[in-house]
Amino acid sequence: MDNIDLSTTQIVFILAGALTLACYVMLILIPALRCYGRVWEKLAAGFLTLYVLGTTLGIGAAIGFLVVWSYDTYA
Repeated sequence: MDNIDLSTTQIVFILAGALTLACYVMLILIPALRCYGRVWEKLAAGFLTLYVLGTTLGIGAAIGFLVVWSYDTYA
């Protein structure tokens, strides 16, 4: 097997993505699924949590964009 050369930036992105996914599952998805008893209710709740994930990622991307955009002003 060949060695995979990853840069520091790639490692940080992988770890941030894994942490985001773990937090989503543990803090949003599992509690939402535990609230309902029927299968269709659990599926609907699981689907609706994707909107929460999308909003969270969107807010994080917007904050990151603002930091990068205004970096020259405050650096």
